[in-house]
Amino acid sequence: MNDQNLTPQADAQKQVTASPLRCFTGAVISGGMGFAAYSLMIAIATNFASKPIHSINPLVVKISSAVRTLVVGVVALGSGIFGIVAIGLLALGVQLLVQQLTKQKSSEN
Repeated sequence: MNDQNLTPQADAQKQVTASPLRCFTGAVISGGMGFAAYSLMIAIATNFASKPIHSINPLVVKISSAVRTLVVGVVALGSGIFGIVAIGLLALGVQLLVQQLTKQKSSEN
Protein backbone atom coordinates (compact mmCIF):
# COMPACT_ATOMS: atom_id res chain seq x y z
CA MET A 1 0.00 0.00 0.00
CA ASN A 2 1.00 3.59 -0.47
CA ASP A 3 1.76 5.38 2.83
CA GLN A 4 2.04 8.84 1.29
CA ASN A 5 -1.64 9.61 1.86
CA LEU A 6 -1.46 8.69 5.56
CA THR A 7 1.19 11.25 6.56
CA PRO A 8 0.18 14.91 6.81
CA GLN A 9 1.86 17.29 4.42
CA ALA A 10 4.21 19.79 6.06
CA ASP A 11 3.30 22.60 3.67
CA ALA A 12 -0.43 22.06 4.24
CA GLN A 13 -0.11 22.84 7.95
CA LYS A 14 -0.21 26.52 8.83
CA GLN A 15 1.49 27.82 11.95
CA VAL A 16 -0.95 30.01 13.89
CA THR A 17 0.65 32.63 16.13
CA ALA A 18 -0.84 33.79 19.38
CA SER A 19 -2.28 37.28 19.55
CA PRO A 20 -3.77 39.15 22.50
CA LEU A 21 -7.22 39.12 20.89
CA ARG A 22 -7.13 35.34 20.43
CA CYS A 23 -5.94 34.88 24.01
CA PHE A 24 -8.64 37.13 25.48
CA THR A 25 -11.32 35.45 23.35
CA GLY A 26 -10.15 32.02 24.51
CA ALA A 27 -10.08 33.23 28.12
CA VAL A 28 -13.66 34.45 27.88
CA ILE A 29 -14.82 31.18 26.32
CA SER A 30 -12.94 29.07 28.86
CA GLY A 31 -14.18 31.22 31.73
CA GLY A 32 -17.74 30.86 30.51
CA MET A 33 -17.41 27.10 30.28
CA GLY A 34 -15.84 27.02 33.74
CA PHE A 35 -18.72 29.03 35.16
CA ALA A 36 -21.21 26.73 33.43
CA ALA A 37 -19.47 23.68 34.88
CA TYR A 38 -19.44 25.29 38.31
CA SER A 39 -23.17 26.03 38.08
CA LEU A 40 -23.78 22.44 36.98
CA MET A 41 -21.74 21.18 39.94
CA ILE A 42 -23.79 23.25 42.39
CA ALA A 43 -27.03 22.00 40.82
CA ILE A 44 -25.89 18.37 41.01
CA ALA A 45 -24.72 18.72 44.62
CA THR A 46 -27.99 20.40 45.63
CA ASN A 47 -29.98 17.70 43.88
CA PHE A 48 -28.01 14.96 45.64
CA ALA A 49 -28.41 16.70 49.00
CA SER A 50 -32.17 17.06 48.60
CA LYS A 51 -32.63 13.36 47.78
CA PRO A 52 -31.11 11.23 50.55
CA ILE A 53 -30.34 7.55 50.09
CA HIS A 54 -33.19 5.33 51.29
CA SER A 55 -31.60 2.03 52.13
CA ILE A 56 -30.77 -0.04 55.19
CA ASN A 57 -28.01 -1.97 53.46
CA PRO A 58 -24.65 -0.37 54.40
CA LEU A 59 -23.02 -1.51 51.14
CA VAL A 60 -25.64 0.32 49.08
CA VAL A 61 -25.17 3.46 51.16
CA LYS A 62 -21.36 3.33 50.76
CA ILE A 63 -21.46 2.70 47.01
CA SER A 64 -24.06 5.39 46.31
CA SER A 65 -22.15 7.86 48.47
CA ALA A 66 -18.97 7.07 46.56
CA VAL A 67 -20.72 7.50 43.20
CA ARG A 68 -22.24 10.83 44.26
CA THR A 69 -18.85 12.05 45.45
CA LEU A 70 -17.23 10.91 42.21
CA VAL A 71 -19.81 12.67 40.03
CA VAL A 72 -19.52 15.97 41.91
CA GLY A 73 -15.72 15.65 42.00
CA VAL A 74 -15.38 15.11 38.26
CA VAL A 75 -17.56 18.12 37.47
CA ALA A 76 -15.60 20.20 40.01
CA LEU A 77 -12.32 19.09 38.39
CA GLY A 78 -13.59 20.18 34.98
CA SER A 79 -14.70 23.51 36.40
CA GLY A 80 -11.30 24.06 38.00
CA ILE A 81 -9.40 23.16 34.85
CA PHE A 82 -11.45 25.55 32.74
CA GLY A 83 -10.87 28.27 35.34
CA ILE A 84 -7.10 27.70 35.37
CA VAL A 85 -7.00 27.73 31.56
CA ALA A 86 -8.94 31.02 31.54
CA ILE A 87 -6.47 32.59 33.98
CA GLY A 88 -3.52 31.31 31.94
CA LEU A 89 -4.90 32.63 28.67
CA LEU A 90 -5.65 35.97 30.28
CA ALA A 91 -2.08 36.19 31.59
CA LEU A 92 -0.68 35.21 28.17
CA GLY A 93 -2.80 37.87 26.50
CA VAL A 94 -1.54 40.53 28.92
CA GLN A 95 2.05 39.37 28.36
CA LEU A 96 1.69 39.55 24.58
CA LEU A 97 0.05 42.96 24.82
CA VAL A 98 2.90 44.29 26.98
CA GLN A 99 5.47 42.83 24.59
CA GLN A 100 3.79 44.49 21.62
CA LEU A 101 3.63 47.85 23.40
CA THR A 102 7.28 47.72 24.49
CA LYS A 103 8.35 46.67 20.99
CA GLN A 104 6.53 49.67 19.51
CA LYS A 105 8.12 52.07 22.04
CA SER A 106 11.63 50.69 21.41
CA SER A 107 11.20 50.95 17.62
CA GLU A 108 10.13 54.61 17.96
CA ASN A 109 13.36 55.54 19.80
